[in-house]
Amino acid sequence: MAELKLNVERLQIGVYVKLPVKWGEHPFMFTSFKIKSQDQIEVIHNLGLKHVIVVPEKSDKPPLPVDQENGDSKKADPKAQEKAEKALWEEKRARIEELKNYRRNLQKVEKEFDRSMAQVRAVMSKLKSRPLNAVDDATSLINNLADDLLSGENVVLHLMNDSKDADSFYYHSLNVSILAMMLAKAAGFSERDIKILGLSGLFHDVGKMKIPDKILRKPGKLTAQEANLLKMHTKYGADFLKLSETLPAKVKLIAEQHHEFLDGSGYPKKLKGEQIDRLSQLISVVNEYDSLCHPRDVKQTRIPFTVISYLYKQRKEQLNTADLGILIRLLGIYPPGSVVQLSSGQIGLVMSVNSERLLFPAVQVYDANIPRTEAPIIDLEAAGLTIEKALKPSALPDAVFEYLNPRARISYYFDHNKRL
Repeated sequence: MAELKLNVERLQIGVYVKLPVKWGEHPFMFTSFKIKSQDQIEVIHNLGLKHVIVVPEKSDKPPLPVDQENGDSKKADPKAQEKAEKALWEEKRARIEELKNYRRNLQKVEKEFDRSMAQVRAVMSKLKSRPLNAVDDATSLINNLADDLLSGENVVLHLMNDSKDADSFYYHSLNVSILAMMLAKAAGFSERDIKILGLSGLFHDVGKMKIPDKILRKPGKLTAQEANLLKMHTKYGADFLKLSETLPAKVKLIAEQHHEFLDGSGYPKKLKGEQIDRLSQLISVVNEYDSLCHPRDVKQTRIPFTVISYLYKQRKEQLNTADLGILIRLLGIYPPGSVVQLSSGQIGLVMSVNSERLLFPAVQVYDANIPRTEAPIIDLEAAGLTIEKALKPSALPDAVFEYLNPRARISYYFDHNKRL
């Protein structure tokens, strides 16, 4: 991308600039941005800069010709210039404080997520030796999560830290549980059904504990025999859960039916339409989403944006379309974990999605002039920006990839904050 060194007198609204100063030495939120007002040009003049860097490809307009240099700033009222610069500094400080609050809240949510993950691991380890204790612990975990989910009107879904590959079973179970409860709440399901779905999310794949690791982790295509054995996990799971007298019957049924599809193409019984339990239909939608984001063969991994698009366009005959629509409304077109290009040309990672403001997620933005530990996380609405498209992480330049650190395993957790 070509860049030009330009005299500041040739700046005009619509030109995309890079300031040759450190982030803390100017009042703008970013060191690179598209000029939106004459006030911004005047503030750049006040920085004492003679030249800036211009990116023509990101600009709406070319720089002014030499014979039409911008003289407005020279004529401007010094007090008005000072007022404009002061307003920018105040806005920047306010956004920095808001970002600090967001990071503090995110750390709190991540601690809660880690606690839940530890409980999931403990539940799974107890299943064989102390199944009654495992069921009680799982029920307590889900009741607490569901009560928290139901206590607030507005839900913010956050992207969590990456996981170790060996933990993928636990992360998948918790992901399906959380998304299923969120979807059920949005769909108006009863509190009882929401909690049943939470338990079902945790236990739907428990039959995989009987499948050899060499099959679960095989990178390439499974043989017909291996594929048939993997499909047996629905039967193994249902049979195992039936040994518990305290688990709701629906949890056992969902373990058996979560791979059944409305068109009869699923397994184990090739059920169709209303033959499939309504709660099983919901779990199927969430399970397909998370499984496509994190397939057994990593070469088949899709980015969240393409998974949402694929499910909506290609799987309508198999999955409950009402649930699909609600899932899209919960996650947004660009779910947390999506790498995106903004209308400003900047590259970012979607960190959080607010259920009431899906078009304006919180995005961590790449800026080489800001340390990664202080990377700006912006509210697109407040910044006046939009998302133009999703990007594949593998296509990012190395510096951008390392800075944004796209997650290999995309895990979600929620809270009820109103903004970022």
